[in-house]
This record gives sequence, C-alpha cells and structure tokens, in this order.
Amino acid sequence: MNPVVNLFNAIKSKPSNMLFTLLFSLSIWTIFSYVGTKQGYLFIIGSALGLVLFQANYGFTAGFTHIIKSQRTQQLRAQMLTLIVASLIMLPMFAQGDFNGQTLSGKLTPVSTALVAGAFIFGVGMQFGNGCASGTLTYLGTGSLRMGITLVGFVAGSLIGTFHVPWWNALPTLGKFSMLHDWGLVTAIVVNLSIAGILWMLFLSIEKKAHGNINPVNNSVQNKIPGFLKNHWPLLLAAILLAVLNLATLLVKGKPWGVTSGFALWGAKIFDFFGGDLSGYDYWQNASWAKALSEPVLKHSTSVMNVGLVLGVWWAAKLSNKISVSYRASGILIFRLILGGLLLGYGARLASGCNIGAYFSGIASGSLAGWLWFAAAMVGNIVGFKLKNTLLADKNPA
Repeated sequence: MNPVVNLFNAIKSKPSNMLFTLLFSLSIWTIFSYVGTKQGYLFIIGSALGLVLFQANYGFTAGFTHIIKSQRTQQLRAQMLTLIVASLIMLPMFAQGDFNGQTLSGKLTPVSTALVAGAFIFGVGMQFGNGCASGTLTYLGTGSLRMGITLVGFVAGSLIGTFHVPWWNALPTLGKFSMLHDWGLVTAIVVNLSIAGILWMLFLSIEKKAHGNINPVNNSVQNKIPGFLKNHWPLLLAAILLAVLNLATLLVKGKPWGVTSGFALWGAKIFDFFGGDLSGYDYWQNASWAKALSEPVLKHSTSVMNVGLVLGVWWAAKLSNKISVSYRASGILIFRLILGGLLLGYGARLASGCNIGAYFSGIASGSLAGWLWFAAAMVGNIVGFKLKNTLLADKNPA
C-alpha cells in the first residue's frame, strides 16, 4: 500500500493518533510563527532525525555495546556507512565555504588531552547511562522515563563541564587539524573513506570469526501487522538518511548537527534561574553564549532541534503503536543512570561534542579529531561495560 495512504490510515485509526498528530502539527506551526522560519526548518529536520533513529533502531551506543558483548558489528558498520556518505556529500560543501550567502562552519575539535579524556569519559557514560546524546532523546520520546534520569544527569554534567573546560584546555594539545584545509578536498575524502573502509573490514572479520556469519545492514525487521511505520527500516537506509539530514542541517544552520551544547545551555539557564552567577566562568563569556543565555531557549538552534527530535519520535512511536512508558527502576539502576548522565555531559564538554558533534559531524567536517574521538570512546565503552556488569551490576532489576 502507498506509504501516504498508510500514514493517513494510521492517523485516523485512533482518536489518540489524531490528537497526537494535531499536537505535533501545532508544535511545528508554533515554532514557525513565534520563533522563526529558520528555527522551524531546524525543528522539522530534528524531528526527521529522530524518526530515522527510532524507525531504524539505529544506535551509536548499541554499536559499541554489541561488538563488546557479542562481537556483532552491524550497528558499527552502519556508522561507517553514515560517515562515508556524509563525507561524500558534506566535505564538498565545506570546501565551497558558503551556501545561499551563509558561511558554512565545520566542527573542528583540537587534537588534545581534553578531547581524549572527554571521549573516554563519554564512552564510560554511554554504558552507565544506557545511551548517548541522541539515544537519550530518542528513548525519552518513546516513553522511557528512566532515560529522563539520564538526561537530568546529562544536563548537570554538561554545566559542570563548562566550569572546568579552561583547565582541561590548558593541558597539552596539538591544536585543530582540518584534513580539508591542510590536505585538500580529494585527500580528505580519500582518508575518511579509507579509515571507514578499513574499520568496516575489521568489523566484518571480528563478526565472521566469532559467529561464522554476518548480519547485513540492508535488512529490516518485518512485522506481520501492516501499516505506517510498523516495520523497521534497514540500517543502510538510515545511514543514508542521517547523512542527508546532517547536510540539510548544515545548509540551514551553517553548522552541522550537534546535540550536547543544548544540554549545556539548559543547565546554565536552570543555574541562572536559581540565582547562580555565570559571570565568573570563562566558558560563558563569549558573545554567542551571552546571546543564547539572553534569548528564549528555542531561539538556540541546537535546542530547537533537540526538542524536535523528541517530539518526532513521540509522534512516530504513537502512530506505530510502539510507545512504551517505563519508569520503574531499582536503586542501583537510578544511581548508574545519574552517574552515566553526569559522565556523558562532562565528557561531551571536554571533547567539545559527543557522538554527534565531535564524532559524526566532526568526521564529516574533515576533522582528524573525530577519528581520535571514536578510538577513545571505544576504550571508554569497554571500561564502562566491564564496570557496569561487575561493580554496578543490577542484581534485582525492576
């Protein structure tokens, strides 16, 4: 059946689906009308990103966890495909330098002690918090209130991280390195594709050796019940769509996709609301942050995309009958989620980004630090996985 027909059938199948669709449409109209056209487009792009992550069950944390736990590499190979497609379509735009009169700025993070430490800490937090930046928002959109605990820690850790960033940045650094600017467009693309290709072959070898077979990235999980979004999308499709949507973000925003700067801003606004004084912290003294602090949170491009991501997942999960509100958690799980969130937020600030900003968008910008982030985060995930299943194991899960 035509997907459009399926969509309308899903909307009208239940009064609650019609209500959810109305509320979602109203939120889009409100952003366009009261926040601005640019923010409205970013809200839609954020919603589409959430839809893709949810519908394909695409998980950055899952990629690290699966290779550590079971030597399955399907999710990591999907990440490599995402990076390949993003490099092919985004690096030429960065080389052009501008679009429609707007300067295009890449995500270039210094190759530094702070980056390595931040990525490692973030990797540990991925395991403790049961997710990453985009994953936390995605699962929250499906009704997992437990991920709200992770988000609270994430926001707090992000704010704390901003207080300490100057100290970390004073540690040894090699500075920013742009493959695009230092080596040229063709070389930057070749290097990114070569590293992703080598890792792809390594992941294939690991999975083949462990299981004797390979889980492909072009298959989808089928459901016997037809209808809108009833079936999972292939990871291959998700890899392409995520790269295309990151490009769309770049062309609208002037910068590629990021998530965690929004969490830092939320933490700062809460801190300020309760009487905290940010004037003594260097991180918050530049003009862009001063502007963000003085404006409504939805004027902040990353924040409006984050909200769009959650609401996009919320709407899609409702229409596909996949919302599952879960809130019960044991004491050790709550502790682990809070600690995980704190580590995620703190690590993201040290590394100037997360699995999205520093890793995905960093590599798509030609930043050599993006690959270093991946390596350090992998080590952090290994350590976090072992600690989670030993010292912090939940022996009586809720």
